Amino acid sequence: MKLINYFSRSFLSLILISTFVFAGCTSSQRDARSPKTILTLAGWQSTPQEKQALQKLIQDFETENPEIDVQYETINSQYMDVIQTRLAGDNAPDIFYLDALEAPALIKQGVLEPLDSYIPKNFALEDFEPSLIKAFKYQDKIYGIPKDFSTLALFYNRKLLASAGITQPPKTWTELLEFSKKLTLTSSNKTTRYGLGISPELARQYFTIKAFGGELINQEGEAVFAESNAIKGLQLIVDQYQKDKSSIQPADVGANSGSDLFGQGKAAMAIEGPWAIPYLKENFPNLEFATAEVPTINNKKGTMAYTVAYVMNKAAKNKEVSWKLIDYLTNKSGMKKWASSGLVLPSRKSTLAEINYDKDPLYSPFVRGASYATIWQAGDNLPIIMNNFNNQFLSAILGQQSLSDAMQKAQDTANKEIKAIQ
Repeated sequence: MKLINYFSRSFLSLILISTFVFAGCTSSQRDARSPKTILTLAGWQSTPQEKQALQKLIQDFETENPEIDVQYETINSQYMDVIQTRLAGDNAPDIFYLDALEAPALIKQGVLEPLDSYIPKNFALEDFEPSLIKAFKYQDKIYGIPKDFSTLALFYNRKLLASAGITQPPKTWTELLEFSKKLTLTSSNKTTRYGLGISPELARQYFTIKAFGGELINQEGEAVFAESNAIKGLQLIVDQYQKDKSSIQPADVGANSGSDLFGQGKAAMAIEGPWAIPYLKENFPNLEFATAEVPTINNKKGTMAYTVAYVMNKAAKNKEVSWKLIDYLTNKSGMKKWASSGLVLPSRKSTLAEINYDKDPLYSPFVRGASYATIWQAGDNLPIIMNNFNNQFLSAILGQQSLSDAMQKAQDTANKEIKAIQ
């Protein structure tokens, strides 16, 4: 996830924008030298497979619509800074990715086109997971069509669990802590394997805040994660790392990610998204792993859900053609092609059923989690809150200060920054 300050634009962002050449066009228009309509589309690339899958979809669209030329650009550095600056300069792409994290603030700026009038009845909007549509809805208008989503699930090394006499994955957090201790391997005062790989980020830990009735923000959009109920879930993460010494974060062992940490065998379990499945299969083909739902905390099921939508620039010159592409990318046929990569889950329920993800042993825990997941979204100020939380939570994980002190400091600083921009 990328931290974006919506109310300031850095000098670096301006330099970035000045160096971009956006394929000769900045909005859908007729090329004077060609009868084709030019559409511009921008997004980011999490993996090479993602870019290849989207390019294949675009090629198929152009084959079916030879009068349209889609010019696709990948923006992997400071994505939202680039988009924001282009929107301000009236040269943003016609269609672009928008993360649910950033959606509330951007929608309220009035730079996105509401899509309700373009959506036909046969588009089957009811086929989408309701929470995913809600993430891009404001004042009863829809501003984005979710292209996919991901939840979190527990990955576990089947051989390591079996060798420790563990016959099934943990179902509760108490079992997770117990199993983690058994799976941690220490020799000559050096730990070579940990029970659990963790990611000390708000994007991964939000659901633990809610496990004991805590909240991230209040109705005014202010941070409230330093309250006692919110602390309880986070304390489980800190105590396991500090006291039990049975968990590890990727940076501690030079791993690139939680998936990498787990794949290398430095952790017997890890909580990751479905993107880890093709990654592990490709990079660690001999690894015998399985997945399960995230263990319950305080007798409550919990996980996270992340979603990204295609949105339309309000300044797009040819909005009907722009919708035609969004429709193609997110209708039942397009979504099936997109989901075939296995990196994410399709946001249409019918597509989930058609490709049997709900029955697949590896993917089904992610599908089940969709019904109770916490969407990674919390009002306009989440980027500010996230930044302050992450900085202080990491210091608490490392034992530099108590969790309660760290969270109070993060909350106070976040709310001060929020008030400064209101």
